Amino acid sequence: MSYDQIEVPADGERIELVDEETGELHVPENPIVPIIHGDGIGTDVGPAAQQVLDAAAEATGRSIAWMRVYAGGSARERYDENLPEDTVKAIRDHRVAIKGPLTTPVGAGFRSLNVALRQTLDMFANVRPTYHLEGVPSPVVDPEEMDMVTFRENTEDVYAGIEWEAGTDEVEKVREFLEDDMDVEDVIHDGPVGIGVKPISEFGSKRLVREAIDYAIENDRESVTLVHKGNIMKFTEGAFRDWGYEVAEEEYGEDVITEDELWEEFDGERPEGTLVVKDRIADNMLQQLLTRTGDYDVIATMNLNGDYLSDAAGAQIGGLGIAPGANFGHGRCLAEPVHGSAPKYAGEDKVNPTAMILSGRIMLEYLGWTDAADLVRDAVEETIASGQVTYDLHRQIEGGEKLATSEFADAVVERIHDLA
Repeated sequence: MSYDQIEVPADGERIELVDEETGELHVPENPIVPIIHGDGIGTDVGPAAQQVLDAAAEATGRSIAWMRVYAGGSARERYDENLPEDTVKAIRDHRVAIKGPLTTPVGAGFRSLNVALRQTLDMFANVRPTYHLEGVPSPVVDPEEMDMVTFRENTEDVYAGIEWEAGTDEVEKVREFLEDDMDVEDVIHDGPVGIGVKPISEFGSKRLVREAIDYAIENDRESVTLVHKGNIMKFTEGAFRDWGYEVAEEEYGEDVITEDELWEEFDGERPEGTLVVKDRIADNMLQQLLTRTGDYDVIATMNLNGDYLSDAAGAQIGGLGIAPGANFGHGRCLAEPVHGSAPKYAGEDKVNPTAMILSGRIMLEYLGWTDAADLVRDAVEETIASGQVTYDLHRQIEGGEKLATSEFADAVVERIHDLA
């Protein structure tokens, strides 16, 4: 397996798909894992995460053979393009990878490389666990009540990027079709207009909800909540809700009950060993994250809703600097932090690498290395709780020790050694 400008580590083995139907993987003790450090602060948080993940793997008798691959600025330097086929092929071939943040221009320039990677590799579920770490300052009184995992559909909705720019011949053709053939002239104002299309399919909706339910059952969660704006967008977001309930009712039998059944048949008391599937309107859900935080375990929703909800949830546990994420496909995982590239801090060795490190924790869980994943979380939490933090948290706490990015990684590694 060769690439144009990527060196394959000689000391690692490739992760293999062993069951096409289930997506089951064979993970060697020394897997080759592609890594994109990313743009901006990616050059700081990428190496820090590698150092911590290496320590956790070593402490549990394993190793990771890192394979540098390139996207964004680093790819433009090597390939003169943002997302070379080399990178896509390497991640596709090796199945499990991790990336730092990649810069996306606003309003102009190239489309999001994060979205392009997810769609090209059919990583259909963007998974964002949100939980509080002891010692992290939070704007809410009881941040520990937040322990939620958002499953956000990755390939459809407005993020599919089907849109036409105002003033172009293409948008005028779409306008003409809508006004002349579809009777929507009262909706579109005169003058320049941009038009986008929001596809929501039965296939995309059901596989996302199925992934969320499977995760909830495997991890002993109590509920999955379908979040939508189906009261207004009845044939897209409303259909997502309906297809979600169909998956629950037709494929999971007595393991899953609806919220209506919970109250009509069990007087609100969830039977042991069952999962409750319910739904909430998106705007209502945003306020319930604050007012009824503990009522929600796993969220299944569309792309844009999931972006809003997971960021709002992240604020309750201290901000995006500690918010991890990953993308799941069929036998594939691409871990990535939720935060952006913050280019003004690039190379300063000062930003918080926790989100990238905890995204690596999700990757370790996907590999089946739960012991190593637990070490990572425990070591990060103990480091922060001790007051050893980067500048963003240090300015919010008293009596702490301000560490550089690399020093924070060193401190986490030291605790991994102590805990192992």
